[in-house]
Amino acid sequence: MAELHVSAPTPRTALLLDPLRRFFDGDIWASFKRSPVTIAAAIVTLLYFTMALFGPWIAPYDPFDLAKLDLLDSLLPPVWTADGDPRYLLGTDDQGRDMLSAIIYGSRVSLLIGFASVLLSMGLGIGLGLVSGFVGGAIDAFIMRIAEIQLSFPAILVALLINGVVIGYFKTHPEWQVDQVTLAYIVLVLSIGLSNWVQYARTVRGSTLVERGKEYVQAARVIGIHPAKIMVRHILPNVMGPVLVIATIQLALAVITEATLSFLGVGVPPTEPSLGTLIRVGNDYLFSGEWWVTIFPGAALAILVLAVNLLGDWLRDALNPKLR
Repeated sequence: MAELHVSAPTPRTALLLDPLRRFFDGDIWASFKRSPVTIAAAIVTLLYFTMALFGPWIAPYDPFDLAKLDLLDSLLPPVWTADGDPRYLLGTDDQGRDMLSAIIYGSRVSLLIGFASVLLSMGLGIGLGLVSGFVGGAIDAFIMRIAEIQLSFPAILVALLINGVVIGYFKTHPEWQVDQVTLAYIVLVLSIGLSNWVQYARTVRGSTLVERGKEYVQAARVIGIHPAKIMVRHILPNVMGPVLVIATIQLALAVITEATLSFLGVGVPPTEPSLGTLIRVGNDYLFSGEWWVTIFPGAALAILVLAVNLLGDWLRDALNPKLR
């Protein structure tokens, strides 16, 4: 009988598999497997991101299609109540939208804005933190004074200020023809992103101050490597651990900030609501008996934020060498 020979992996395949093998054999994966709470939080977070990516195929209805809405179906209670309609599992809102579909699409909007604003604040904060810590001197003092001034104001007030400035700019420059929904997205991303860069900058600056005095950085300077290449290629990978923890927690804060701005009426329009907009709309009906219009979006927001925060807490402990 002929022997079965398994061919050895090619160098290219081995190069791709080595990082995965090291990850699954490492301390972070072992810590993840030992924490049932973290596993549950990861599953919930993955579920939300799946809804965000595949919302049009998962949602029973399209709540953004005004042609399919029927006001006769407005404010129907959940299906398990006496007056519930089997077509709408979680009931409907004041416009006749299916609440389950609205929550799926609203989670999609909230995560999109939150993720984009985190990328903006992370990119800005990392860049300013690297320059501040590596260059030092007057540039370091200038960047840190700006950061300290911004920290003296609550993030929501900074976001509201940026929101008003950006909207005012677009209104006074009619040559910028932007769709209202797109404008709302841009304003929210800029407002939240520009109000949360300080945490990244201060953390990266502190880590850069430590790294720039080490031998590998001094050796790179001696052989004539450009300072920008030293910062990006050598220092940046060594300061990304704390940044990932901040980014995870900031995603939850960004979603809450977006919900707060939408609740205050300066977020996305009601025609394409986020979770914050759904809560604001449902708040008008909370004390008239239609509790489901605000309770379900509020619960969806709370569960999302809790899951992301639990992941951030675990990641902070997993990347801390003193706790391994």
